[in-house]
Amino acid sequence: MRNRILYSLLLVLVSCIPARGQSDSIYRQKASPGRGLVKESRAATKPYRAITARERVRWVIDSTVGQESLLAGVLSAGLGTGINRPKEYGPTWGGFGQRYGIRLTGISTGNAIEVSLGAIWSEDPRYNRLPNAPFGTRVRNVIKFTFAARYRDGHLGPAYARLLAISGNNILSDTWRVNSETQIGDTALRTLGGILGRMGANAFAEFWPNVRRRIFGH
Repeated sequence: MRNRILYSLLLVLVSCIPARGQSDSIYRQKASPGRGLVKESRAATKPYRAITARERVRWVIDSTVGQESLLAGVLSAGLGTGINRPKEYGPTWGGFGQRYGIRLTGISTGNAIEVSLGAIWSEDPRYNRLPNAPFGTRVRNVIKFTFAARYRDGHLGPAYARLLAISGNNILSDTWRVNSETQIGDTALRTLGGILGRMGANAFAEFWPNVRRRIFGH
């Protein structure tokens, strides 16, 4: 019964992918997964360059132990320690360390799944900024690249590897989490949190360079 419910969760995640839109008029090479399912932005962007194997490795490292990820881990573990959830870890520095470690393990697992499946399916995990576009267009870009990704020929399609990685990592993490946070509802909420977390990371990547220039002048 549990496996059936988790399988249903995966189907719900895939169904969150944007509905069929206009195909990319620039790239009309061989068919790839998801072609034409995501509408392209009209804002001008640099010509797409396919990600290399070395860049995939770099992406995994930065997304797992980069400054942004480590800071997010501190905030997440700090919040969990402050409200003492789950209670088994306790509101102590030891509990903070356990919460931080659990999150880091889940993040690294999810990133490994995404980059591995992405390499097989030619899916690019990187976020594409639109620094010169209007604010509303940039916000839509943040949301779009939560559920979509570039493929080898440059067209935009559903980010299957990402969605499976987020849900799969949260299901797998139930094997090393305490029992009080491994119920179906807990797994579903963590999966939703992972999707929102990716959206937040996209927003940071999109707007932080502008904020940094205003604050520090570079």
